[in-house]
Parts: sequence; C-alpha cells; structure tokens
Amino acid sequence: MNRLQGKRVLLTGASGGIGRAVLKQLSASGAEVVITGRDQPRLKMLAADAPEQIQTFAADLTDTANLDALLAFCQQQGGIDVLINNAGISQFSAAAGQQLTALINTNLLAPMLLTQLFLPMLKQRNGTILNVGSTFGSIGYAGFTGYCAAKFGLRGYTEALQRELADTDMRVLYLAPRATDTAINNTAVKALNRALKQGVDTPEQVANALIEQLISGKKRRFLGTAENIFVRLNALFPSVVDNALGGKLKQIKQHFIGTGVKNSAEV
Repeated sequence: MNRLQGKRVLLTGASGGIGRAVLKQLSASGAEVVITGRDQPRLKMLAADAPEQIQTFAADLTDTANLDALLAFCQQQGGIDVLINNAGISQFSAAAGQQLTALINTNLLAPMLLTQLFLPMLKQRNGTILNVGSTFGSIGYAGFTGYCAAKFGLRGYTEALQRELADTDMRVLYLAPRATDTAINNTAVKALNRALKQGVDTPEQVANALIEQLISGKKRRFLGTAENIFVRLNALFPSVVDNALGGKLKQIKQHFIGTGVKNSAEV
C-alpha cells in the first residue's frame, strides 16, 4: 500500500534541486502537495509542470507573519499530514566573514517555528515531520561554521522532539544528505569536492532516500557510506576526525578564500 497516496504534504524549498526532485516523487505517489518559497513565479512554474494539482504559497520563512499566513492557507486547504522542512542556504568562507543571522534564521529557526506552528494540526492527524539536515549536522567542517552550527542545532531539535513525542503516534524524522549537486553549492565548493574526491549525490538520489524514509518511518538516515563512518567516528573518537580533516585544512582554505554567502534555490 502506498502510504503517501492522498496525504497532504507541505514542502519547503521546493524550487531547489532537492525540492524539485522530491516534489516530482510526491506527485507521482499521489500525495496532495503545498509548496512554498519566496519566488511565486517559480512556484507557479513548478506547479504547472507537475502531473497532479499542486498548491503554491509564496512566503519568506524567516518572517513570522508569513508563517502565520502559511498556516492559515494550509488550514483552508484542509490541513496537512506531512511537513517536510527542506529549505536552506549555505556559505563557504572563513568564520570571520560568515553571515550568521541569515544562516541560523533560515536553516534552524525557520523550521523550528514552522514545526511549532503546525504541531497541533499534525498531532491531531498522527502526522509526520521530516527535517532535512546534513552530514555537517554531525561533523564540524572548516569553511562551514555557520551552516554546521545551524544543522547541528536542527539535528538536536529533531532528536529532542522525537523523544518528546515518543508517546504519540506522530513520526519525527531526520535525513542527513551528504554533498549534493545543487545550486546550494557554489563553484568553490564543487571544486573542493572534486579536489578531495568526495562523493556527491544527485538530487534524485536524495529524493529517493527521502521518500523511502517517509514510507518506512526510519527515524534517522545518513547518506553516504564514508560519511556514515565519519559521523560515527566523530561521535566516538573526535580526535581521529580532527587529524583527518587537519591534513586537508590547507587545501580547504585555498578554496574558500574570497568566497561569500550562497543562497540556494531551496529557500
């Protein structure tokens, strides 16, 4: 049985690479989807290309008034059963130049506030929350200090919420993609990934994993074999990862010199 057939899903960051791939699979599964982002024309284009009817709502997720309006819109549409917090931005640069307010507000505070707003509705419907994190939510990485801080926070928030709602029929899930070939990574990041021979997934691979997790209900999923090993090593023996990444530090810094914030299309 398709557990997504007829389910109402709110997807943030639908206009980004991962978001577009997830939307395509949700539509194919028979889910009824509301997509949100800042760019209404882009949202309309996505909805027009989808095989099923898609509802759109333009919103800046860092604006609390916009969040309240989004909740009201979804209530008018009949509510939601699934919330997918996928929107995000990244920055690859020295710590001194990080745009921390934007990184924390978009990657951490916005999904927390959105979850808080929709939680009463989702509890009534025995719903599901899926937060899209990152490998960098478990491993601190030079050049991504603000992004790592936000994703570490999102992982902690998700874990705490899982445990708080353990006595309910709600599901709270966390997906941690590794490097993915989307616009969230600027040319410097892509060059670094090539130089370090790091594995990079396609948006479709991440979307496949996300849909599988929604169906299975697995609480945590980390993509990439090597990344999984590093996550476990970092938790148990952080000095091993210190040494491994320390050996790459000069190369990492050479790539982030002169780079700035990169807002992904997932916002």
